[in-house]
Amino acid sequence: MQIDDHRETDVAGLLDRLVAAELPEGRGLGAWVSLLEAHATLMRRLESDLERETGLALADFDVLAQLARAGGELRMTELAARALISRSGMTRRVARLVEEGLVRRADADADGRGVVVALTDAGVARLEETAPAHARGISKLFVAQLDDQELAILERALGKVIIDCSFG
Repeated sequence: MQIDDHRETDVAGLLDRLVAAELPEGRGLGAWVSLLEAHATLMRRLESDLERETGLALADFDVLAQLARAGGELRMTELAARALISRSGMTRRVARLVEEGLVRRADADADGRGVVVALTDAGVARLEETAPAHARGISKLFVAQLDDQELAILERALGKVIIDCSFG
């Protein structure tokens, strides 16, 4: 689809004009764009490196890691709120991890309304195999690029903007 010449010049500055109305003088826009680009590039690289080194997808690792951080099990709703992947994608991912024997599902309540996802022994073993590779990637691609002061500033700054993103 081709945009006519007149509209093309209108569109060229459209986003800038719309953003400028909400962010006068572009305050913080450069930091926002850098955060998005850093996150996207780090996640792509960590994903490809982990999968190449261990055969495990980063989102699968994240599910195993979230369960481990929680002591080995979480309600499905809690897992979905904590994990990197979407809630709708979580159901399929957990089903596949159940098939692989890395996690198990069980009813959480006597009435069967809640679902708990728990690590299996095989899931713990898989986490033990993959966590060092993932940590090496974080160290190399992120931590080694920043000095201690930058890391502390970044942690404090991002801590101020973390919000509860659970959607119900």
